[in-house]
Amino acid sequence: MTIKQLGRVQLLIMQVLWDRGRATAREITDQISRCEPIAHSTVQTLLRGLEEKKAAGHEVDGRTFTFFPLVEESEFKQSATQDLLHRVFGGSVEGLVSHLLAGEKVSTDELAELRKLINRESRRKG
Repeated sequence: MTIKQLGRVQLLIMQVLWDRGRATAREITDQISRCEPIAHSTVQTLLRGLEEKKAAGHEVDGRTFTFFPLVEESEFKQSATQDLLHRVFGGSVEGLVSHLLAGEKVSTDELAELRKLINRESRRKG
């Protein structure tokens, strides 16, 4: 089962797990709390949800649960992007990119990188 969608805070939790590899609920709470306040009980509840979605698992050492990701970050991003592309933009990459370029602030450096990617992809397919 591929995870396509996670809530905003679930994604924050997964980001901690992807960055660290393994973490206790307390470590996750502390990490997220550096950026925004979050209750430890909220983290624990969301971790249970992530386990139900098979996005995360845990091991028990005494009374301590250590959590780890069951889904690779790149796998999640690919699945979530495909879901967004097809569900919202009807599979149109042009539609997605046009929307992003029109609605987001894109730096000159980012535009240059996008041009490189497009040129590289054009040479590969042409």
